[in-house]
Amino acid sequence: MPRNIVVTGSGSGIGAALTTLLRAQGDRVIGVDLRGGEIDADLSTPDGRAAAAVAAAEAAGGVVDAVVTCAGVSVPGKAMVTVNYFGTTEFVTALRPALAAAPRPRVVLIGSISGTQPADPDVVAACLAEDEDKALTYAERAIADGRARKLYPSSKSALAQWARRTAVAAGWADAGIPVNVVAPGIVLTPMSADIFDDPEMKKVMDTAVPMPLNGYSQPEDIARAVLFLASDDNSHITGQVLYVDGGAEATLRGPEDF
Repeated sequence: MPRNIVVTGSGSGIGAALTTLLRAQGDRVIGVDLRGGEIDADLSTPDGRAAAAVAAAEAAGGVVDAVVTCAGVSVPGKAMVTVNYFGTTEFVTALRPALAAAPRPRVVLIGSISGTQPADPDVVAACLAEDEDKALTYAERAIADGRARKLYPSSKSALAQWARRTAVAAGWADAGIPVNVVAPGIVLTPMSADIFDDPEMKKVMDTAVPMPLNGYSQPEDIARAVLFLASDDNSHITGQVLYVDGGAEATLRGPEDF
């Protein structure tokens, strides 16, 4: 029987690759994107997230079998906070009742290897306190101080911590809803195109994210890992961050950090 899968950022990159794989196996995908999806929505605002969640639940008939959040931005700025963190956590939380109504619900969030890198602790703490106004204030301070590039790892670190906290919170594990994160290394998507167009930036990224196993990944490589975590076969994996990064995390952290 087809499952109802909600995918944010379904129009490009990992979201588009995942949508193709899900539909190929007979699932029904309810795509959420700025434009061109089944649901057009702006996840950078509270109203946009709430409206998108209502529309997704209605499109699924009140029963959502899985939510996968691929929507995100990599251009330094406040949207790294509003989209990458709050646009994910608030959207997923709003869909919790529809997930709980499904027989085998699943949640998979797209994180990043950058979540292991230096972050702005004030931004992370404000995100985890669910204080968007304060998080934006700290983000603006980081931008003014020339630390805008810390906002991406900050958003992804906070997201991974939120997932681990939420996975075992009331209303999630006890409702049979696994919550996991897939954290890619460098993926060849439109979002990363600017990196490869700039030789100096590419050199910096290759140093920051060494990928000894098979080099850069394609969106499909990440989508296949998501596919398992979002499937009925995943019965007991929850609160985990799965690094699909060609060995970057193991290289950077070393064998003793696991």
